[in-house]
Order: sequence, then structure tokens, then C-alpha cells
Amino acid sequence: MSLLPQEIIRRKRDGHELTPEEIAFVVRGIHDGGLSEGQVAAFAMTVFFRGMTVPERVAMTLGLARSGIMLDWRDLDLPGPVLDKHSSGGVGDKVSLMLAPIVAACGAFVPMISGRGLGHTGGTLDKLASISGYDVQPDIATFRKVVREVGCAVIGQTDDLAPADRRLYATRDISGSVESIPLLVSSILSKKVAEGLHGLVMDVKCGSGAFCDTEEMAGDLARSLVDVANQAGLPTVALITDMDCVLGRDVGNALEVAETVAYLTGAGTREPRLHEVTMALAGEMLVLGKLAANAAEGRMKAETVLADGRAAEVFARMVSALGGPGDFLEHSSRYLGHAPVVRACTAERSGHIAGMNAREVGISVVALGGGRRHADDAIDPSVGLTEFVAVGQRIRSGEPLCLVHAASEPEADEAIALIRRAVRIEDRAPSGRPAIMERVAL
Repeated sequence: MSLLPQEIIRRKRDGHELTPEEIAFVVRGIHDGGLSEGQVAAFAMTVFFRGMTVPERVAMTLGLARSGIMLDWRDLDLPGPVLDKHSSGGVGDKVSLMLAPIVAACGAFVPMISGRGLGHTGGTLDKLASISGYDVQPDIATFRKVVREVGCAVIGQTDDLAPADRRLYATRDISGSVESIPLLVSSILSKKVAEGLHGLVMDVKCGSGAFCDTEEMAGDLARSLVDVANQAGLPTVALITDMDCVLGRDVGNALEVAETVAYLTGAGTREPRLHEVTMALAGEMLVLGKLAANAAEGRMKAETVLADGRAAEVFARMVSALGGPGDFLEHSSRYLGHAPVVRACTAERSGHIAGMNAREVGISVVALGGGRRHADDAIDPSVGLTEFVAVGQRIRSGEPLCLVHAASEPEADEAIALIRRAVRIEDRAPSGRPAIMERVAL
């Protein structure tokens, strides 16, 4: 039977469940140009309004994954499991930079393919690109070599990995269908399935700085990711974590790399919420990889490699293997950009930090030039915020809410105004909520 794009779109528009063959046909058309731009947009919008069943989401995920290369690690005879983590994105979320070397130091292999930032959330790839010489787009052979020899490699998506998803996402971005949970799930998981993983942990952010701003939406996304991934043959669990405030103390690409170095080397106190999220994800990853009997044991192993320096050593070797400086860990400040203007954003009244709009904080970094309004925007890796106040902290009028790192005084002024509007100061201390809000598994 001949399949027609318009008939498949019509069936989905009318609420019918598409067959695996119909979804495979659509994905092929997206990949090879058999579907016009209008048809791709129409398909995305029908899914946005009509949704997809779990079998449809599985078929879409597998179709997108198989549109490009499927990594296979068996020929390398790796002595440990191949694991990864993915975050739905947040403000100050540098967890991937810490987590990959921690889990690798525990005996796993972590081929982490990450994205660039768009909008108010920062991208892992942009953070690594702020390191002088670091190659965020190596070829697949180099990627595999670094994973085998170092234990982890964090790079960007290659042209060969899930190429149909790249076209579909670009169309969703301009057609108002980015927020479609079925297409979001398929987009995320297609790349992870193509990585050839033995296990995946999803960090689904929830709060004002996240894609999912309500617990209900975060729960829906987490359950869909877990259901679809497991049915697609990829063992997966998800943690829903708090993104109602900045994660860690620093926001901005080079600044977050500097915070990562301090975290891994133990230079200074690790911010408690950032540490809690990192350790919880590490514990779950090690359980999936059968390197720990339970999450508590996995966390203990992660704490050990962090304390004895093995995780920091893996990070240093990864940076060097991907073209960065061989002495980056010892002299990171030499290789990271520094903004010419550093100003304190001070509190205008005394009280407790009752909360913040984390999205607005992220937007202040975009306004400084540290993020993108459009996909092809250049960014300034040196700008951002450091020493950001924590929710619940007592503050006096005139004390810093954070330090603003800017390219110019007017840009610093704009960021300070945005941050003061974003941070809520009240007389009473807030009750707060936990960094780890929920665990979702089959």
C-alpha cells in the first residue's frame, strides 16, 4: 500500500493512532526531504494537539535514532558499562561537567553528547567551548578513542547522529510546537538510543528556571521518558530536581567551568544543592550500570572518587585528550576568559532570600551576552554571575546578591536591574523544597 504524507497527517489530525510503518515513513521523509517543510510543520502541529500513545512515541524515537549512525561499543571490549545522563535544562546547571568524570572514575564509560544553550538555559557544550582549545565537535573515531582511553568524553551532536531529529527540531522551533511532550521525548531519547548505552538517568528540572515549571508537567515528562526509553530497549530512571533557583553559585559559561574545577578539586565549599543533585544522579547511574547494589552504595563510591582526586584527574585527562590544555586543572584561570567589568548587585532591603524567578536570572545572563536569543548568535563566554545568594539566606541592605561579570558598564546596569526584580526578599525565612523532588522508574 502506497503511503501519502497528507493522509498520515490527516489520520493523526483526526485522532487516530499511527502504525509503526506510518511513523517510519514520516521519519524517512523528514530525513531525505520526501516531506516538504510545510508537511513537517503540519505533522509536528498535529502531534502537538493530538499527542501520541506510548507505542507511537517508541516508534518515533527508534525511527529518529536509526536515521543516522548507531554507535556500538562492543568492538572496543570495554571493561565497564556505557552510561549517560541527560538534563532537561536549567540555570547554573553544570552537573554534566562534574558527573561524567565522577562516574567514569567509578568504572563506567560515559559518551555524553550534549547541546548548546538557547533561551534562558545554558548549554553544556557552550561551557566546554569556553576552555581554550577544547574540541566540542570531534569526529566519531576520536570520540570513541577518548571514551575508551579516558572513560568519558563530552561533545556536541555530530551530523551523523539522529539527523532526522535535527530537521524536525528546527521546524518545531519555528512552528510553535517545541513544547510537545511526545516530540520532546522522542528528540531527547533518539540521540541517547543512538549512543548505544547500557543505561540512562534523566534529570528532569522543575521550577521557574526549567522547561517544566510545574510538578505536574515535570512528572508527565519524567514518566514519558522512562516509559518510552525502557520500551525502546534503554534502561532508564528519572529524577525530578528543583530548578526554582540557581543551581550552584555561578551562572555563565567560563564561570561555571571554574566552579566545576573548584568542585572537583575541593577548592572551597561545594554548594549543597549542587552536590546533592550530582551525587544522587551518580548513585542512580552506577546502579543502572551494575557498579553498585543500590543508590546509597553508588553515592558512597561517587563521594570516594571525588574525595581522593580520581574524578578531577579524569576531567583533566578528558580536557587534554580533546585538545584543551594539559595543565588546565592546575591553571584553569589562564585558559578561561575574564570579563572586564565586575560589579556587585546589592540588595535594596534587608531580610531573607525568599525565592527567585530563575528564568529571569538566566535571561540576565543572556542580556550580558552569555546566551543566545537565536540559534546562530555568538556568545561571550566570560560574562555571567558569581557568588549568587541561596534561598533562605539572611541578607542586609547593601550586601551583594551576586557579582555581575560584564563586557561593559551599561550591560552590567541592565543585568543588575533584572536580578533585583528576579530575587524576592521577605522578612520571614521560606520553608524551601528539596533538591531531589521525586524518583521515577518502572
